[in-house]
Amino acid sequence: MPWALIDSGAKSPAVNFPIDISAVAFDLDGTLADTLPDLYASANLTMRDLGLDPVDRETVRNYIGQGIDRLVQRLLAGDPNGDPEPDELMRAGTIMRGHYRQLLTNESRLFPGTEETLHELKALRLKLACVTNKTEAFTRPLLDKLGVLELFDEVICGDTLERKKPDPLPLTYLAGQFGIEPATLLMVGDSQTDALCARGAGCPIICLPHGYRSGMELHELDCDAIVASVCDLIDLIRPGY
Repeated sequence: MPWALIDSGAKSPAVNFPIDISAVAFDLDGTLADTLPDLYASANLTMRDLGLDPVDRETVRNYIGQGIDRLVQRLLAGDPNGDPEPDELMRAGTIMRGHYRQLLTNESRLFPGTEETLHELKALRLKLACVTNKTEAFTRPLLDKLGVLELFDEVICGDTLERKKPDPLPLTYLAGQFGIEPATLLMVGDSQTDALCARGAGCPIICLPHGYRSGMELHELDCDAIVASVCDLIDLIRPGY
């Protein structure tokens, strides 16, 4: 699968960079911002309230990526593919959302260079979007607190459409909203969930190495490139209005 770690000008053999792009869609958790600290704290408060043993930070990191309900499901089962009882899952989900609502922006921070890169992309007159599996109730307040909500032309959350990532719908819908071809919509993410969404929609995808990959190794991601920093995106794209 094509990939390249771009930190010194190296290029993927499958893609001729720079690529013509009309819009850029960013994942949120692990791509735009390090949200693990507040999710980790909320998870252990939830486990405490349920009378369960606490979980370690890496376990929570590996369970992030498909929304809070999926995170809670994994926490209860102690397994990425576990399937707890529906009533238990509903109760735990309610508790988790309550804690996370309180801690949402306690320690979460944009990754270095993120805000500056978003402003550079806007200066190039590219459309920007946030495409996340986090629900709108958490997404917009988080982006607002981080000071970047107004930089996005569209925000597609886990409950915006009938299907979410890894289904391609969020990106095909976004391309339609922007009136562009999916091939000119760049997805920037950190996981195979993002990669599957992009591949299904026919969008190029560049991944960042500091995100939450559900236990996958960096080289396993099916993407066109892996860049060391979000700042490197500027050198790999060219406006294709």
